[in-house]
Amino acid sequence: MESVLEITDAAIQKILQKQKEERFDYIRLGITGGGCAGFSYVFNASSDKPTNEDVVIDYGKFLVVIDKLSLPYIFGMTLDFVKEGLNEIFKFNNPKEKASCGCGVSIDFDLEEVQNDNRITAINI
Repeated sequence: MESVLEITDAAIQKILQKQKEERFDYIRLGITGGGCAGFSYVFNASSDKPTNEDVVIDYGKFLVVIDKLSLPYIFGMTLDFVKEGLNEIFKFNNPKEKASCGCGVSIDFDLEEVQNDNRITAINI
């Protein structure tokens, strides 16, 4: 069975390092409207408690919070941490993306793929 969100070992290690430095409780992950391609990812460290509109995924030493509206866009994504030259970034590998802008911040989704994804019905939200 596919999980909601895969997180690579490299991303887990970087999140744990940042958590130790910045002292946060949650990683908030989602999407928001905007940018030249239509959407952008939300990826923030937070200590704000989740609401009834959130799904919380326990990764042991940290929790990931995803708002229910973002869940169909995020489901099946892999969060990775990569070093590209001098840059270090968290990278979103999402099979539901159909395009991204040149700056790499804004993305567009295959909305048919998002809307037809029946796998999320098994999640207790």
